[in-house]
Amino acid sequence: MAIKDWPADERPREKLLQKGSNALTDAELLAIFLRTGTPGKSAVDLARDLLNDFGSLKALLDADLERFCQSVGLGPAKYAQLQAVLEMARRHFCEILQRGDALTSPDITRAYLSAQLRGYSYEVFACLFLDNQHRVLKLEELFRGTIDSASVYPREVAKAALQHNAAAVIFAHNHPSGISEPSQADRHITDKLKQALALFDIRVLDHFIIGDGLPYSFAEHGLI
Repeated sequence: MAIKDWPADERPREKLLQKGSNALTDAELLAIFLRTGTPGKSAVDLARDLLNDFGSLKALLDADLERFCQSVGLGPAKYAQLQAVLEMARRHFCEILQRGDALTSPDITRAYLSAQLRGYSYEVFACLFLDNQHRVLKLEELFRGTIDSASVYPREVAKAALQHNAAAVIFAHNHPSGISEPSQADRHITDKLKQALALFDIRVLDHFIIGDGLPYSFAEHGLI
């Protein structure tokens, strides 16, 4: 059955307009992007097949041009559209955080950091520097590679925080494996950084781990 023949409250576009984008499944969101299906399949059916093929929405979004175009219903034009959408999302969150407004929404922080660190195939450790009213001063990538006590240097983090005259910081790093749970090394280096920055009265507000799904928050789990 074509989507146009579905009940109005089950059609992805109508559902989004009535209930908001959060109410849609990954397949429904992808179906809106695809717009059309293939012979014998609706856009939602095609979206489900693609998610099964790639394994997850993240894997589809991270695919390079060659891998993306191997799937039925996808091609260079769709790839270009998707990359444009992802870049607009990154710039949207970047603009929100660079207006100088106080950082009051954990959801925006999560979304912004996830958009910035999502696509790397290696680990990246970044720091969001804030003033004493929690207004964003700068997001800076400080280290690349395996994140542990041997590769993240508290002295360098403190130096960067002082250069930006930061009163508070939020750490973030990605897990290319997709597993967002913190390792023992993640916990250890976070404690070391917190102790080092405390010497300069710089508060560590949170540490996010970016993987598949919702980023892990140290603060929400009582680890900061």
